[in-house]
Amino acid sequence: MDTAPLTGADLDAAVLAADHRHVLHSWSAQAHLPSFVVAGGAGCRVWDHAGTTWLDFSSQLVNTNIGHQHPAVVAAIKEQADLLTTVSPATANATRAEAAERILALAPAAFRKVFFTNGGADANENAVRMARLHTGRDKAVSAYRSYHGNTGAAVVATGDWRRVPNEYARGHVHAFGPYLYRSDFWADSPAQECERALQHLERVVVAEGAASVAAILLETIPGTAGVLVPPPGYLAGVREICDRYGIVLVLDEVMAGFGRTGSWFAFLQHDVVPDLVTFAKGVNSGYVPAGGVLVSAEIAATFDEQVFPGGLTYSGHPLAMAAIVATLDAMQSDGVVENAARIGRDVLGPGLAEIAAGCPLVGEVRGTGVFWALELVADQDSRAPLPPTVMARIKGLCLERGLLPFVAENRVHVVPPCIIGEDEAREGLGILAGVLRDVTT
Repeated sequence: MDTAPLTGADLDAAVLAADHRHVLHSWSAQAHLPSFVVAGGAGCRVWDHAGTTWLDFSSQLVNTNIGHQHPAVVAAIKEQADLLTTVSPATANATRAEAAERILALAPAAFRKVFFTNGGADANENAVRMARLHTGRDKAVSAYRSYHGNTGAAVVATGDWRRVPNEYARGHVHAFGPYLYRSDFWADSPAQECERALQHLERVVVAEGAASVAAILLETIPGTAGVLVPPPGYLAGVREICDRYGIVLVLDEVMAGFGRTGSWFAFLQHDVVPDLVTFAKGVNSGYVPAGGVLVSAEIAATFDEQVFPGGLTYSGHPLAMAAIVATLDAMQSDGVVENAARIGRDVLGPGLAEIAAGCPLVGEVRGTGVFWALELVADQDSRAPLPPTVMARIKGLCLERGLLPFVAENRVHVVPPCIIGEDEAREGLGILAGVLRDVTT
């Protein structure tokens, strides 16, 4: 009897079979799961057991900002594992304190403390909780085009379809944010879209009873909803509304933070300082699950004598904290944030504009840094979204040609690791351009 271990394509097939048999996948009908195996990765590339390689233009779920298997981060996790693998969050720990200090050093001086979580969803949960306790109010206003996570309140704060089967949390209200390409405000310029979106948001706040609104929770740049870069002045205008009515401004930087937009935080590009900032993903590239809330001095002081009624067993987990410290060190020493800004400015932005100019399927290009989206349409005049069957073909062709894309609804998001170089960025753009050309013809 042959007992030789499986290798190559046979191992990929066995992994797929076991996965589909035993794992319940998120956001999926289980009878229709993808046939895709990742066995390893390095830098901006991943591969399966058979050796098929893909250029990762998805950063997995837009989180591997420092790329796959960065040696300094892997070494830091191993070193921490040898020292201390886990510790209660109530216990002071040097690695946790250092991680908090490093994160605060990148943020405006208004922020005093970090509350660590296991990911972005529970960061948003706890930020809303802090806002409610700080203000004594109940409601949270968020955007319809948003995603804030899949825990109880975070998914209800979410604005897309995933909210609807999960609406169990109380006190959540939604408003429309700016999106000039499909304006809800009949606007014909960024300035007009900004003005009308702010007017609409304030009207919602007032109609809900401003004295009942604890927080406005927004993604600085809505990510999954389409990389919707806000027009100039919008976030500053939201800050003014919050100040006018005593509302806590929470900016969700889970996807946009830590280099993704070409700055440490996306809000730094928009002349605004929020009261709370949620983060996860890029803070340690997802090597070990981690997230958190940056807390302003004023809100932190609320809990000096009042108990904060929130906590997680793995909050500030030592392995995750070591990964944060090593990631931030490597990003600073390697100029990763500056690289993301340069690649966006010099390669991705111009390259995607060139693709759009020559392809009738492209309705709009949006983005900054290494955070871009192509919105694809069946007709540029009507702006009718490209149907799912065509989007599935685009995704399939990208995979066949060695590109791992991030496809959402009628969009291809171009979100490679922040470390990507010019040659790999141009390689990915070339594959994407060829796929769109072949689908068009």
